[in-house]
Amino acid sequence: MNSAQLLKTSPEESVFGAQSSHRMASTVSAVPRGVFSPSPPPPAVWPPLDFALGALACCAACVFTNPLEVVKTRLQLQGELCARGSYQRHYRGVLQALWVGVMNGVRLGSYSYCEALGITSFHGGSLLSGAGAGAVGAFIASPAYLVKTHLQAQTVEAIAVGHQHNHLGVSDAFVTIYRREGLIGLWRGVNGAVPRVMVGSAAQLATFTSAKDWVSHSQWFSPNSCLTALIAAMISGVAVAVTMTPFDVISTRLYNQPVDESHRGRLYHGFSDCMLKVCQAEGLLGLYKGMGPVFLRLAPHTVLSMLFWDLMRQQTVKGNQSQGRS
Repeated sequence: MNSAQLLKTSPEESVFGAQSSHRMASTVSAVPRGVFSPSPPPPAVWPPLDFALGALACCAACVFTNPLEVVKTRLQLQGELCARGSYQRHYRGVLQALWVGVMNGVRLGSYSYCEALGITSFHGGSLLSGAGAGAVGAFIASPAYLVKTHLQAQTVEAIAVGHQHNHLGVSDAFVTIYRREGLIGLWRGVNGAVPRVMVGSAAQLATFTSAKDWVSHSQWFSPNSCLTALIAAMISGVAVAVTMTPFDVISTRLYNQPVDESHRGRLYHGFSDCMLKVCQAEGLLGLYKGMGPVFLRLAPHTVLSMLFWDLMRQQTVKGNQSQGRS
């Protein structure tokens, strides 16, 4: 067939070719992107506004998950460095308390900024961006998490577990720690918080992004439907709870341990020392203490925060587009 014949195609051939191309394109586009696969960045939101939206979304989620944090902390401190069966179990239920929106605002805002820069479009970019955003958020919010852990572990002597710091309240806790240990003391335990949030953030954000892409390409719902974000967030919540629990136990122990005159921990010297001592004294399952409360808090918290964040970002983008057309 010469070039002239190639140029003279019939209308039927043209339609058939277009339909074939459309089917091929549909087949290609239907393949979901995985965690390590490229993913195009979403419509950009002004970074300072996205930081605020991330914080607001997680604060809204905390309204619902707030009761779940206290006993999670106490379950993880219960039987600290004691063999299984050798201590009295005061807590068998599921409760927890307040988490801090600052960390999540920084974390989600940083991840969104990585999306805008196109970092998440590279292979493994979602995992790296999530981990990096988590590390930044954990470092910034570490003093607040330190005080939160102290106050959650604090209770009457009859049912007390772990070291009791006996703070009078939030402001008193900050002032007491600062006077006793200085500014650096407010970041004691950050070596456990950063790995914890890096792992959890990488699992949460990368899984949410990939799951949302998968649900969108499956065409079960509209890409902008709240059901798409809800299903993706549910998948993400399971991934976070499973991967984060051992790091959560270690972080809680490092934050709550007493310190000596030199401001060094009396029980643990660091992350690896804490992990080793827990495994030796309490067995491998010691790293999964409070797994039920962790899941029952993190799963709905992840679902709600990711859902709220995604919906607010969509509304912000729609508002910007409307202003641009007017």
